[in-house]
Amino acid sequence: MALPTIKRARDINASLIGSLPIRRFGTQWNGEYLEEIPLPPEPWQFRPDPKTTRAHTLSWTFDDMLFYGVAYWRVTRRYKEDFRPAEFEWMPAEYVSLVSPLMDGNVPIGGITSITFNGLPIPADDVVIFYSPTDPLLEAGARAIRIAEKLDAAAERFACTELPAGYLRVTGGEPPDPEFLQALGETWSDARRTNTTAVLSENLEYVPTNVDASSLQLTEGRQHAALDLSRAAMVPAYLVGAPTSSGMTYNNAQDATRSAVLFGALGFIEVIEQTLSSDRITPRGQIIRLDRSAWVNNPLDNNTETPAETPQESNV
Repeated sequence: MALPTIKRARDINASLIGSLPIRRFGTQWNGEYLEEIPLPPEPWQFRPDPKTTRAHTLSWTFDDMLFYGVAYWRVTRRYKEDFRPAEFEWMPAEYVSLVSPLMDGNVPIGGITSITFNGLPIPADDVVIFYSPTDPLLEAGARAIRIAEKLDAAAERFACTELPAGYLRVTGGEPPDPEFLQALGETWSDARRTNTTAVLSENLEYVPTNVDASSLQLTEGRQHAALDLSRAAMVPAYLVGAPTSSGMTYNNAQDATRSAVLFGALGFIEVIEQTLSSDRITPRGQIIRLDRSAWVNNPLDNNTETPAETPQESNV
């Protein structure tokens, strides 16, 4: 994505989600609430796709949900005992084609007729589908993206255009011929590179050009476009450097991680957890969690592979 605001918004949430360890829990009702009991991890929880890292798989899964409204994993290996998935492969959504008799938003409520990846058919049972909780950014934010791209292109054109600092005006006498005026301008420019003091005759006047650099770079319009893009990408404006009138300062911006999760990443985290907790992937009575305590409690703690106390549903 060429727009800095969109890239920053995407990277913030992708890095947050990609850094989360995948945990497995058993569930038990204790009379008051559903208790989650930590279980030993399965190998795929460390690396869903053995060919790459967990961070890469989770980050690009979020990327597809953000931009396309849906993400796909392909089951590449299964356990012999119960035929549950043992390894996965992330499939870029732009190369996946899903056919259904009826679609509502991004969900095939009419069932799945066929799935192809890069033109090749894939059994639907071998595909894990993550349905985004929000509209695809490329659709919902299309207008804001087009405006921002046009403003950036216009600013680039102005940046490549040299504007004179001023011009010489003949105030009297006979009108000079074009060759004389061109030579006069060149002589003036050459002299200014070596001398700061200039001498003009009574028939010449130097007029400085009143150029506003912020106007040429369309600063105000581009800032407003950045604010619109931050809204479309569900990231607080101050996290992507967009102007905001909310009074955010360094002191209260220290809660940036929690803000990014609450306003952007949380819904995608829930989708990944609930999808991987389905009976197709996890035995009944067990659930999958992305361990949010890895960065909410102490984002600089390197010991993220040690199971922490299970957070409650309402915690971020």
